Amino acid sequence: MKKHTQLTVRKASALLLSLAMGLSLAACGGDASSSAAAGTDATAENAQTEATDTADSGEKVHITYAFWGGEDEAANTQKTLDVFNASQDRIEVEAIPIPWETYMEKLNTMATGGQLPDCALMSEAGVLQWAEQGMLLDISDMYGPDDPQPLDCVTYTYEGKPVAYATANNSLVMFYNKDMFDAANVEYPPTDVANAWTWDEFVDVAKQLTLDSSGRNAKDPNFDPNSIVQYGCMVENLTWQLEVWCRSNGSGFYSEDGSTVTINEDAAVEALQAVADLYLVDHVAPLSTGLTDDGVQRSLIAGTCAMTTNGAWNIGTCLEEARNEGLNYGVAVLPYMKDKVTICTGGPNVVFSQSEHPEEAMEFIKWYSSEENSWDSLIAKGIWMPITEPYYTDEEMTKKWLENPSYPAYEESKPVLCDYVRDYAVPTSWYYTNNTVDFNALLGSVLGDVWTGKTTAREAIDANYDALVAAHDGMG
Repeated sequence: MKKHTQLTVRKASALLLSLAMGLSLAACGGDASSSAAAGTDATAENAQTEATDTADSGEKVHITYAFWGGEDEAANTQKTLDVFNASQDRIEVEAIPIPWETYMEKLNTMATGGQLPDCALMSEAGVLQWAEQGMLLDISDMYGPDDPQPLDCVTYTYEGKPVAYATANNSLVMFYNKDMFDAANVEYPPTDVANAWTWDEFVDVAKQLTLDSSGRNAKDPNFDPNSIVQYGCMVENLTWQLEVWCRSNGSGFYSEDGSTVTINEDAAVEALQAVADLYLVDHVAPLSTGLTDDGVQRSLIAGTCAMTTNGAWNIGTCLEEARNEGLNYGVAVLPYMKDKVTICTGGPNVVFSQSEHPEEAMEFIKWYSSEENSWDSLIAKGIWMPITEPYYTDEEMTKKWLENPSYPAYEESKPVLCDYVRDYAVPTSWYYTNNTVDFNALLGSVLGDVWTGKTTAREAIDANYDALVAAHDGMG
């Protein structure tokens, strides 16, 4: 599978494809949701009969798993599948690699033709659209009472039932350059959430770390904002990541149950404006338009910013290599406005309702999602975070996870990646809210002029609120 940063770089185009897929499903042969739901019982009955016949014959049940990737990724994924295939005598899984650029289009074509694979990796924001169309199985029974349970914040739910679990629990944190802090004689950002900076404290520290070409920081009355050579911070303003600041300020993109658009609330608008003002007013952050997911590379690794907010997956996808090349970085909890909070996300594996072998597909997905089967290549490398509770509650298992050379020191990484995430992480809205595809795309466009100061967050949201509501309601 591709690293998470690579997934998110191209997320916007994939989400639009996912939306197109949902619309075409609704237009094909009547109500796809009703027909899929009506066929689920028959599918399960046929699958049970076929499974019995297969068991009697001694043959393995053959299932298929789709994912995005090229030849190298296909080979690596198939190696993992081969381990599963060799581990038991009932199921054989075949990998179906599909290029990222045509992934959702291909699944759409397969869905309308009744030829979907048994299971697949999905785009985060497309899950609930598929669930609404009746294309995903309820997986409430995937984990038994004696199994380690997935965290609530990694569970995709539709109408109160889980339809997918994220394969990784990737949360937003803050990264910082220790050498820049040392040079300014400023204390490092807190790792203990009890001591988390307020937003004002964060901005004040960022001013101390923002330098002009004469070496004056942004608190100096003679500071020149037109000759900045080092910024104090960069807050990633990709649309989906902005949600954390609205949540922190006591609001959000949506109501708690996802039914109502609340981004027009004063608290949400104020949070968005505060992010914009880091560049426009405080002069502590570079201009960022929220269009590319390479914020860590453009800020911390490039040596242009002392702090940056982004996903924990960057530890393994780019920061380990940067550290080997001399970057002395640390990890800390996010600052907060009113409430201490972070958000998490992760690409899910799903089982399709068209599958003739739903039980076997679910068994494979559960195996494939277990930490031990992605340990060396993903979790120990700092690309994925575990999804089950014991890694966040059992010190021995936490040490197994975080006492790996890819991570910052255990005493630094545990309070941020374990304790903070366990107690303060909430799921990104696409875990429980439908039509985030349209909404996020429109919001990103709406906020473009806010980042450059051509309009305010209040003016932009008010002028486009009805369109944002229509996008949320699936009418955009």
